[in-house]
Amino acid sequence: MSEPGSKRGRTHDAEGAREAILNAAEQVFGEHGFDGARIDAIAKVAGYNKSLIFQYFGDKLGLYAEVIRRADDQTREMQNAALAGFNSEGAISPEQIRALLMKFVGWYFDYLVAHPQIMRIYNWELAEGWQTFSKIVSQRDFDDIDQFGAVLVKVQGARLLRSDLNPIVQWTPAIFTSLTFLGMLPLFRILMPGVDVSSPAALASAREFFIEFISHGLFREPLEVGQPSAV
Repeated sequence: MSEPGSKRGRTHDAEGAREAILNAAEQVFGEHGFDGARIDAIAKVAGYNKSLIFQYFGDKLGLYAEVIRRADDQTREMQNAALAGFNSEGAISPEQIRALLMKFVGWYFDYLVAHPQIMRIYNWELAEGWQTFSKIVSQRDFDDIDQFGAVLVKVQGARLLRSDLNPIVQWTPAIFTSLTFLGMLPLFRILMPGVDVSSPAALASAREFFIEFISHGLFREPLEVGQPSAV
């Protein structure tokens, strides 16, 4: 056991405090957007003095950037899992390609359900023209786009996509369909008070709907099952 005041104990406390601040910031940014969020409010929710927030993150933009980076790290694991299927040895069929991409769509839907404040942060960004995001975008974001985009270019080159539109331009709004749907759940409750739209069963049905909806929207029909792809 570490002695009180030991380096290990202080490091553990610092990591716990940092995580608590990020969780609080995610909540407050989700509720109020970047401009409406206040460091005082984040400090109150986190249970730490705001001076510690400045010590760890520099300023509000630095804190916001870390909230987004944490979300990116979590979704990057899903992306890497999907890409691993493309990097396996041997050719994969069009149906396997479709299944890998749609698995990512399902994972992303699940992620947004489990992280509603991240969903709200993205909706704030969408409403405000991604102005704050443009201030924190990093090379890592471009690397992710390049990595996943290269796969989508191969899929398009194999003539599996319906459109010749830039595949990133196709893919991004496709997966953000889930973001739009989940963001509209409160509206559905107002307009259809007798309809259950957010129970686990209803969300599971919506998840399957959007996987099929996006799949049929992106891919040519019918796919040639069993024919090796150039991907």
